[in-house]
Amino acid sequence: MNEQSVDDQPFQGRQIVSFVRRGSRLVGPRETYWQEHADDFVIDVPREHSSTSVHPDFRFDAVAEYGREAPLTIEIGSGLGEAIAARAEQQPERDFMAVEVYVPGVAGLLGRIGKAGLSNVRAVNADAIDVLGSMIPAGTVDEVWTFFADPWPKKRHHKRRLVQPEFAAIVATALRPGGTWRLATDWQEYAEQMLEVTEAAEEFENPHGSYAPRFEGRILTSFERKGMDAGREIFDIEARRR
Repeated sequence: MNEQSVDDQPFQGRQIVSFVRRGSRLVGPRETYWQEHADDFVIDVPREHSSTSVHPDFRFDAVAEYGREAPLTIEIGSGLGEAIAARAEQQPERDFMAVEVYVPGVAGLLGRIGKAGLSNVRAVNADAIDVLGSMIPAGTVDEVWTFFADPWPKKRHHKRRLVQPEFAAIVATALRPGGTWRLATDWQEYAEQMLEVTEAAEEFENPHGSYAPRFEGRILTSFERKGMDAGREIFDIEARRR
């Protein structure tokens, strides 16, 4: 989809979304991953107005889903699941949820879950606004990750960026007191906006005063490597829920 068609496309449910829907057709191994693992690891959510919406009456029950009480990490925009699958394997005592609107991306994560034999990861094919804003009970999340969200570099598209004051308030509501919002980007101007948004939000404090050291739990993904190969600096931000 070119950028002109992005500007012209209609919106449903809310006036601006931070993502562009890509093809959802599954072929080859990803189709196999979906067939073998979706029933076990993809959360079946009721929809409201679109295929990525979550009905506002639906509430997620983590204990029922994972079969235990454990700290929950939610990754917004998990891509092919490289980061969250790796961390879930490192920390079997924690639970993880991948939120991704791109169906082939979810299928890629399912392949990683299956190959690693993980039981502590679930996926949601839905808009993060709906997931954090209504589906997740308030104050129940230990960490939220927003790694390499679309930077929407053109100024006329900045309103589409996910990390805005309104989204910070939604993340804060989902997090428990003392919980952490971790962000990373390879786009300096967006990093500056992320830092500004998180520092302006009264619900958060910055334990580092500025940019954070690289989060040790974030592996070097193929997407991040492309940014580094292009000469872009990586910025990490940590915001702690007051």
